[in-house]
Amino acid sequence: MKFSEILSLFHQGKGTAKSHMKNLIEMAVVDGNFDPLEYDLLKSIAKRNGISEAQLQAIKDNPQGVKHELPTTKEEKFSQLYDLVHMMSIDKNIHYEELRLCDLFAVKFGYQREFVKELVESIRFNIENGQTPKETMLRVSRLLV
Repeated sequence: MKFSEILSLFHQGKGTAKSHMKNLIEMAVVDGNFDPLEYDLLKSIAKRNGISEAQLQAIKDNPQGVKHELPTTKEEKFSQLYDLVHMMSIDKNIHYEELRLCDLFAVKFGYQREFVKELVESIRFNIENGQTPKETMLRVSRLLV
């Protein structure tokens, strides 16, 4: 884990990271199918956020035990939305409920409703083309109002 990621966890708190894992799990199961690709991505994001596999399993087993916390910085909001879009699209089968949930998270994170569909689609396109969250954030900055 990079120092900047550790610092980000310090600023956002472990609770926000756990809340993010809960959101990602919700995204993964909303279509009724928890694909192995989704689980692998979930484990990778958990590791990046300092969440062990045992903690991840506990969140999955008891999502009600995790308080929903919104990310506070613009970077963290975008990073979490990027992860959610990635989870939605990792299996190449985007379900209507996944799109609705992604849109809902984007609005909860403070993005303007009129730009959300274009923002989510732009993030998905950038993920498909191998862009990192930081590169993607720069590319879609005009939608981040």
